[in-house]
Amino acid sequence: MFSDPISHALHDYLLGARDQEIIVHCDLAEDDVMEVDYFFRGDNDLPFPEKLALERCGKRVLDVGACAGAHTIPLNQKGHQVTAIDISEGAVDYLKDQGIDAHHTSFLAYDGGPFDTLLFLMNGIGIAGKLNQLDTFLEHCSSLLTPGGNILCDSTDVRYFYEDEEGAVWMDLNAAYYGEFAFQMEYKNSKGKWFNWLYLDPETLEKHAKGKGFTFELLHQEGAEFLAELKKEKLN
Repeated sequence: MFSDPISHALHDYLLGARDQEIIVHCDLAEDDVMEVDYFFRGDNDLPFPEKLALERCGKRVLDVGACAGAHTIPLNQKGHQVTAIDISEGAVDYLKDQGIDAHHTSFLAYDGGPFDTLLFLMNGIGIAGKLNQLDTFLEHCSSLLTPGGNILCDSTDVRYFYEDEEGAVWMDLNAAYYGEFAFQMEYKNSKGKWFNWLYLDPETLEKHAKGKGFTFELLHQEGAEFLAELKKEKLN
């Protein structure tokens, strides 16, 4: 009945099961859990970095990985022309029911636009997958943006994951970039496929962004988490 664990979880939530959790399996860490009602946060429940990102959105916005529309819906209510995409069929169906222009597709397969803003919140830029795929990812971002358009994204520098008790960082410099993880979602008896996810440090993101014709501005940083704005350079 359900094409993915997120679809199943959203369906149960909308039927009144408000205390359900999604198990997140990781290849490098212990399992974590996500409360399903987190996807249904209202505008007032968003943390400061996410509110700041919404304030900097242009008129035409593509919300990537929109899920239940925690960012899509308030932007739409404020008059932005918002398009939402997600690989969860249930999430897209829900957004369509809310009157949102939503599409069931992956980001790299989407060719709409152009947009003034691409929104990647809740570590959304992680869909790039691996560091060696980031340049291709940014090239696709550029193809969807108007000149001067921006990318708003947050991420986490997971260097702390490799710190010992004394604060020294230990990692294999010959191994893959330390922000590369793989995850699997599980809800009740439904398990999704394993997928790659990329956590970035600001310096690495800045380097790759500038290499693909974007400016880089660090809008907010608190501990290991940060919010950045990448702007596509205008044509002369």
